[in-house]
Amino acid sequence: QVQLVESGGGLAPAGDSLRLFCAASGRTFSSYAMGWFRQVPGKEREFVAGINRSGGYRNYADSVKGRFTISRDNAKNTVVLQMDNLKPEDTAIYYCAAASAVSRTQVNTRESEYAYWGQGTQVVVSS
Repeated sequence: QVQLVESGGGLAPAGDSLRLFCAASGRTFSSYAMGWFRQVPGKEREFVAGINRSGGYRNYADSVKGRFTISRDNAKNTVVLQMDNLKPEDTAIYYCAAASAVSRTQVNTRESEYAYWGQGTQVVVSS
């Protein structure tokens, strides 16, 4: 089992950058594929970015490709989402999630594949 805590959200003007952090508990962090999702009130939670167990494989939603970067440090049990060139439509609550990964290259993009979730961190981008 793994517990996840996000931090780093806040208010930023359009075009600026923010970095989100996800701290994971547990000794088996490297066995999980990790992901970031976001949700706007009244809408479904959507996939943002995912990374495999080792960090060598990544996947991004088309809406953030080229602007966001996901990375992980298995020695520190952390996942980072670097968000550059922010847009007002990036405003949402961002959630970190963990999925049990059987495959070394597995990157999960569907919400149902993730078993563990953080409490979320708010990101607001002003125009």
